[in-house]
Amino acid sequence: MSTTGESDTIATPDAETPVSTSTNRRQPYGQGFLDTISEGWAERPDTAPPARAQAAYTAARRDAVSAAFPGKRLVLPAGELKQRSNDTDYPFRAHSAFSHLTGWASDAEPGSVLVFEPRAAGGHDVTLYFRERADRTTAEFYSDASIGEFWIGPRPALSGVAADLGLATAHIDGLELHDDDLVLDENDDLTRFVSELRLVKDAYEVAQMKLAIDVTAAGFDDIVAHLPEVVAHPRGERIVEGVFHQRARSDGNAVGYDTIAASGPHACYLHWTRNDGAVVPGDLMLIDAGAEVDSLYTADITRTLPVSGRFTDIQRRIYETVREAADAAFAAAKPGVRFRSVHEAAMQVIATRVAEWGLLPVTAQEALDADAGGHHRRYMVHGTSHHLGIDVHDCAQARRDMYYDGLLEAGMVFTIEPGLYFQIDDVTVPEEYRGIGVRIEDDILMTADGPVNLSAGIPRTADEVEAWIARLSA
Repeated sequence: MSTTGESDTIATPDAETPVSTSTNRRQPYGQGFLDTISEGWAERPDTAPPARAQAAYTAARRDAVSAAFPGKRLVLPAGELKQRSNDTDYPFRAHSAFSHLTGWASDAEPGSVLVFEPRAAGGHDVTLYFRERADRTTAEFYSDASIGEFWIGPRPALSGVAADLGLATAHIDGLELHDDDLVLDENDDLTRFVSELRLVKDAYEVAQMKLAIDVTAAGFDDIVAHLPEVVAHPRGERIVEGVFHQRARSDGNAVGYDTIAASGPHACYLHWTRNDGAVVPGDLMLIDAGAEVDSLYTADITRTLPVSGRFTDIQRRIYETVREAADAAFAAAKPGVRFRSVHEAAMQVIATRVAEWGLLPVTAQEALDADAGGHHRRYMVHGTSHHLGIDVHDCAQARRDMYYDGLLEAGMVFTIEPGLYFQIDDVTVPEEYRGIGVRIEDDILMTADGPVNLSAGIPRTADEVEAWIARLSA
């Protein structure tokens, strides 16, 4: 049975004939059903919940948006359900800016809209519009599989959401749009501002990031503990993905992005999410995974494991070089330095080491030349860091001079994730390097006193990783 997008052929009390539909899966309701479906239901409690923990923080964020757009009417939709196939939809996830400004996260309603209505005296009245639950006397209750509570379960009431989020609420039917509205993802200024608003996290956001990392750390432990099962299955990468997904769903909301479970040569494909390969002893397995918690904040962590439990000499050399680059990037991250300095510090290590191994046609210094160099980037084509938060690649619409060329500030959360990737058919490297891919990724909080590695509790050094596997997968 599909769970969304279906509306059975019905006969309604105020219609003499059933509503026709274009599908042959739907059956008409008999008159006995129609006569009794609205009866025999217990009264619903209508008690208002206390405001959720982030309500004070979301109010402050909305105040910042209001101050930035005086006299402008702002419209921020949560988004709609997206079709997966025929009459099934993907799980709904509200727009990140909408959730950031409302606090409505994994429980947000599709089709909701946050509106900032300018006041003549200044400031804005902010209202959250959404479709309130239908009374059980209406046909919607039993006939509409997208929004009917008989199909999807209880939906929230306007009064309950207002108390929960500390926001005025209204039915979506009362929303009118104007030609001069500034609409999220249509107006560049609004889209940019709400993205840049997330560059510095508040105390609630930092706590949620720590929670997401804790769940992710438990998921990595689960993977290591299941290594024998992973190796035994012909598509062991799928087992890795499934094990992590179970932890993300049981202790959080979902995965924050598609898990990368890349073993052997697959580890050299930066966004390998097919996850259909075997996990073979003697190879390395790169796992890039993050749990998203109910507030929608996500971790983003990568560890690279020797499947047999111990690194070979060449694997250890490559692995420890990547860790050296990560540690150099961490050391370079300080309040007041440019964000791009983190990447530059990692690249200094990568270029130096691959030059020492004889893999470059030029010196490391020549490779690091911004205009004429870049030879080392063949083996690490991606950047070292990105902002992290309610999106895995958070603040993506921020201006370059606020992001890549911006200064690090206390409250920023970002990744450090250097890597080395020697593709299986890359004849520029010795044969023993080919098919080895390594990445180490940690989630970093900048404080006034310097960076803090929030994911440092997940084993990082080659020795720690070997001991981790020995402890959990025996």
